[in-house]
Amino acid sequence: MRGITDTVKHLLIINVLFFIAKMTMQPGLLDDLFALHFPKNDAFKFWQIFTHMFMHGNFMHILFNMFALWMFGTAVEQVFGAKKFIFFYISAGLGAALIMLGTYYLQYLPLESDLLSAGFTSSQIHETMSTGRVMQGANAAQTDQLQSMFYIFNSSMLGASGAIFGVLVAFGMLYPESKLMLIFLPIPIKAKYFIPGIILLDFISAVTGQSFFSPSNTAYAAHLGGALTGFLMMWYWKKTQFNKNRWDR
Repeated sequence: MRGITDTVKHLLIINVLFFIAKMTMQPGLLDDLFALHFPKNDAFKFWQIFTHMFMHGNFMHILFNMFALWMFGTAVEQVFGAKKFIFFYISAGLGAALIMLGTYYLQYLPLESDLLSAGFTSSQIHETMSTGRVMQGANAAQTDQLQSMFYIFNSSMLGASGAIFGVLVAFGMLYPESKLMLIFLPIPIKAKYFIPGIILLDFISAVTGQSFFSPSNTAYAAHLGGALTGFLMMWYWKKTQFNKNRWDR
């Protein structure tokens, strides 16, 4: 693996090992254990906030993520060093998870509150979320609410994309003049324009539900969360690079 920094190499290996294990073991077993589930779901485990970033849905999912990790992560680690890079990578992944969960809670809790106010109990709602059976006594509007809640309750998040979006932001801030291009749009664009453009498209997708380059089930809020976390860390480190908070002191 010439041309790959040590931390990126180890991350690639870990992700590939997780994917091989997923493909060779009982279907759904590792997803149940390590993908990030909605915390109100009984399948949620605290370690999933960390492990979800090493899980992937299919071959194309891991291929694109690992290609981006190699392409951008190596350049960023060369500047950061191993310890700073792994801290940055994991923090961006955690930030992505927290933003995604926060988005889900903002959608879920008002609907749950309406149902509780209408006289339904928490146990009734939980049973409906767990089994998918229509709750007795629910009208058409409440049934629609339950369907929206059911999607969130039973959703799971997996993939390194959130962490990688943090790395993309770091790359753009470290190498703003580097020229990048999409495979299907072979026009070189400077990183300082290209990366914000990708993030903007994800923001539009998150707001409108219109997918541009990714599958419709992509966790756009997680991408934005990883990018935001990466930006805040880069901004803070740049601001404090000459004082006691420097990493290299």
